Amino acid sequence: MQDPVYEEAYQGHTIKIYHDPDSESPREWCNLGKLICWHRRYRLGDIHQHDSPEAFLRDLADVSDQRDLSMDQLRDRAERKVILLPVFLYDHSGLAMNTIGFHCPWDSGQVGFVYVTLEAVRTEFGVKRVTKALREKVEDILRGEIVSYDAYLGGRVYGYVIERDDEEIDACWGFVGDYETHCLPEARNAVPRSDPHVTPAIGALTAHP
Repeated sequence: MQDPVYEEAYQGHTIKIYHDPDSESPREWCNLGKLICWHRRYRLGDIHQHDSPEAFLRDLADVSDQRDLSMDQLRDRAERKVILLPVFLYDHSGLAMNTIGFHCPWDSGQVGFVYVTLEAVRTEFGVKRVTKALREKVEDILRGEIVSYDAYLGGRVYGYVIERDDEEIDACWGFVGDYETHCLPEARNAVPRSDPHVTPAIGALTAHP
């Protein structure tokens, strides 16, 4: 097995955190939004049949003819039916993705969109009207989906192994994002506690480069 990226002694056990080499893409999860991307070298986001961003926006806006509309006009029309955010990619010694753009103009640019239809929002939340507050909530959800996908692209997916006396007693994989946020707390919670009234003490800490 690969070397752990972090390990610690905890409540008489050893917790080891590893990169997950066989992690599932967050786009395989049950997402609210759809991530549509175009790139010459990488297959990103969800599977789609749109040849270009213009064709995609025309489809969302239900503009089937060839009227001379700018991309901004198409997006304005599309946003009458969907909640839509731009998605940007940074490609330099690895991939990074967000919805606000990157400072480097040479290695980054817009790569696609993440969106959800207003009809799907009404169904998901059981409402008849998408208010401003609900729209903002949905936008936050879409941003969160891109945060998870960005972590996956950057290899920030982890698993833990719990050992006692050099014997593995538990393990779990597929934690997306920085390991301190989800993976490590889950590992600590999974460590058997001999006395529920005693607060577990953390032993030696070792972070591996």
